Amino acid sequence: MLLYTLVIQHAAQVLTLAGGPTNRPLAGADLGNWTIIERGYVACVGDKIVAVGPMDGLDLAHLGPETRLVDATGCVVMPGLVECHTHLVFGGNRADEFERKLRGESYLDILASGGGILSTVRATRAASEAELLANALHHLDGFRRYGVTTLEAKSGYGLDRDTELRLVRVARAAGHQQPVRVVPTFLGAHVVPPEFKAAGPRAYVDFILREVLSDLKGEAAFVDIFCEQGAFPLDVSRYYLEQAHKMGFGLKIHAEQLHDLGGCEMAAELGATSVDHCDYLTPAAAARIARQTAGQTVAVLLPLVPLFLRQEKFAPGREFIDNGLPVALSTDFNPGSCPSKNLWLALSVACLKMGFTPKEAVAAATLNAAWAIARQPDCGSLEPGKRADILVLNVGSVAEIPYWLGENPVRDVFIGGQ
Repeated sequence: MLLYTLVIQHAAQVLTLAGGPTNRPLAGADLGNWTIIERGYVACVGDKIVAVGPMDGLDLAHLGPETRLVDATGCVVMPGLVECHTHLVFGGNRADEFERKLRGESYLDILASGGGILSTVRATRAASEAELLANALHHLDGFRRYGVTTLEAKSGYGLDRDTELRLVRVARAAGHQQPVRVVPTFLGAHVVPPEFKAAGPRAYVDFILREVLSDLKGEAAFVDIFCEQGAFPLDVSRYYLEQAHKMGFGLKIHAEQLHDLGGCEMAAELGATSVDHCDYLTPAAAARIARQTAGQTVAVLLPLVPLFLRQEKFAPGREFIDNGLPVALSTDFNPGSCPSKNLWLALSVACLKMGFTPKEAVAAATLNAAWAIARQPDCGSLEPGKRADILVLNVGSVAEIPYWLGENPVRDVFIGGQ
């Protein structure tokens, strides 16, 4: 008889995220139609979930003296959060630029003056590997306390070969030194560094393709690029992603954050796993992406970024959902446009400013977020065979999750059954 090692029982609600299609992310009505079990349990053996169901279906024969029983009476039990867009590893901070923003300077104005991403590049290049690792571990501990159990970590604050490789190396090391799983993404094409200002964006991406990407095989599954005014134009972004794809990398893009340049549709055409930001992506373009990719490309929406930058424009999430485009939610944790690890707050803002329902927001930060980083086979839902990444929340229903604005509802975090 197989004995359970962990049983979380008597939950007011178990948010399974199960019941939708298995071959694509949740989209349209499916985003809010997954299964909730009232008064349920989750059972695990080692690091895997083996059973999920109502309490009257719990087989007591599988309980032994070593089974850990966790009482979740009155609580929601749900999958661990999946953070699918962060810039985890960096040096310094940009608190001084926060004050500049409050005085009316825009994100692009600060970048053009040598600040923004470039100021973090200077601080990151000056930091030692030990300092960068200590900072990353500090931030990962904060993410874990918010219930994040898997996290994507982008590079992008080195913009030279050695520092960019160091950022990926630090992200991987941080993932091995604490429980939260870290998925590195290479964002060397964040902006054009000062050394390539005269040569221009095409010369810089040629440098990356020639000198950097070959050393990232097996270290980072994805490459990313910031397609935006002041960063990389559409034609250079397409060229870079095409070449990176030929080298075997999965594709991502920062696009339509501040202007509609067509980056999201371009990247989706190339088979991008996700298109990120999308504040200026039109509903018509979203519908075309959904049709073109058969619902495989995920739009990662980042509601805390326009909030922090005091912008009026938020991605039209309701229209994306209604047009069949799969959506995920993330913080975009970074030192410039979102210095927050509070994904719960992002869920609330998505409901308030992007038209999500509570069930849709939860799905977007778990199962669809896992699809956005190609981790859906082993996380994002509570189903037998998946890794035992489970949260117990101090709320009694899914509706309460985005309702308590800014609060952290997490009572317990289990990662791999521990």
